[in-house]
Amino acid sequence: MKLRNNAKPVKLDPNTTDTLIGEGSIFEGKIRSDAGVRIEGQITGDIECEGDVTVGEKGVVQSNILARNIIIAGTVNGNVHAKNKLSITSKGKLYGNMVASSLSIEEGSIFEGTSKMGGSDKPNNTGLKETAVAAEAEEAPPAKNDAKQDNDAVYKTW
Repeated sequence: MKLRNNAKPVKLDPNTTDTLIGEGSIFEGKIRSDAGVRIEGQITGDIECEGDVTVGEKGVVQSNILARNIIIAGTVNGNVHAKNKLSITSKGKLYGNMVASSLSIEEGSIFEGTSKMGGSDKPNNTGLKETAVAAEAEEAPPAKNDAKQDNDAVYKTW
């Protein structure tokens, strides 16, 4: 909430963009916003947003992102949690785990990490870590090459 003219608190509309990190700008720290955030520059630090987060084509983000909708057209290094939709455009790069209710990944984009689809409204960083550990642990055991078993097989055709 924001106070204007020392009056009552005014709730920002999450459908508007309130914060812009412009091209050529470097920001270090945590951002928390009731409205949308657009990043065209560089940011290091977590982003928590009630609205939408858009990472422009020249945007470089080193952070975890929690937002209603997330659009990645630049580069994100960190875990993302979209309460609704995560979109990675053809020039977008996500190096990290993601949780979203809906996912759109265009051809040409890069996504390296684990994904979890679901309707959970609360971020679950431990769930993201557990998903990554489980994915590593579930590597298939090497197939046995048992020649005797192959020779004993009988195939019938009717």
